[in-house]
Amino acid sequence: MMKFKILLIAFLTVVLSASAQEKTIFPKEALTAKLENTKGRQVTLATVLDEHKGKTIVLDVWASWCSDCIKGLPLLQELQKKTEKNDVVYVFLSVDRKQDRWKKAIKERNIVGDHYFVNSNLKNGGMKGVLGKAIDLNWIPRYMVVGKDGTIKLYNAIKADDKNIIAAINADK
Repeated sequence: MMKFKILLIAFLTVVLSASAQEKTIFPKEALTAKLENTKGRQVTLATVLDEHKGKTIVLDVWASWCSDCIKGLPLLQELQKKTEKNDVVYVFLSVDRKQDRWKKAIKERNIVGDHYFVNSNLKNGGMKGVLGKAIDLNWIPRYMVVGKDGTIKLYNAIKADDKNIIAAINADK
């Protein structure tokens, strides 16, 4: 009986993980999530995606307090160099708790791309807010690739050197 339970749990984990990986469009809740750029302009994720329509977009969900995010920055910067001729846009979505720390980290770490702060109030912001729930955010950093046609080409990667990121970018040429 114990073996059966273990096998059932393993099976359900694989099935649920696979279904999360297969998402190709953002749910409405994600698209309407409130973001703020570094100049204080309020936008939605849909607005951000529309601004870059026709380009491949790498979304990076991160936070200045996240050690894995900071450790991964050199790998991300390598990825940016590898893809600079591919018409790829890098969009950073911060789930920081405080905007001043987010802005400071952008400057100190020389993070190049478009930056947005995920609304920080408890209902809408952070990893467990509207956007986090809508994209099944359970770890940061989180990388996603959105194709030129607006569909999600890669739904979930947690390391900037994940071979699936480059594959999704190259497949979108």
